[in-house]
Amino acid sequence: MSTVAYQPDGDDPLNIPDMRAFFNTLGVLLEAGVTVVAEAAYQDRRWRPGLEPLTKIADLRIIRCTTSTPTIIERIAEHADSDRHRTAHGDRQLLTDIDAGAYSPEEFVDISLDAPTLLVDASDGYWPGTAEIGAFNRAR
Repeated sequence: MSTVAYQPDGDDPLNIPDMRAFFNTLGVLLEAGVTVVAEAAYQDRRWRPGLEPLTKIADLRIIRCTTSTPTIIERIAEHADSDRHRTAHGDRQLLTDIDAGAYSPEEFVDISLDAPTLLVDASDGYWPGTAEIGAFNRAR
């Protein structure tokens, strides 16, 4: 157990060990033959190194949710105000960076793995809908 105090920004020293545990857990489950859905808003530089080794044992599918920048900012603000479990995401600092012009959601770099990818508009529900998303996941 770490004695390092959590720092609610992107430089939290616990982020890297947590990511390692995330990808190691995926590996253990996949090696056991478990179907896994892994959800995170990692950018390419974080997803690709963790997922590439798993492509040897997984039939990888990528679902990329999209919405407008104002909606992204609105949702970050809602999460920062209402969900104490999101503290690890540094939403307050992200909002400060957006307001200061130091970051824009348009700078987000999507995962670049060569795998079947479905774009889902999450502006108001999901389009395509959950039936189509499920069919995409089950396709061989």
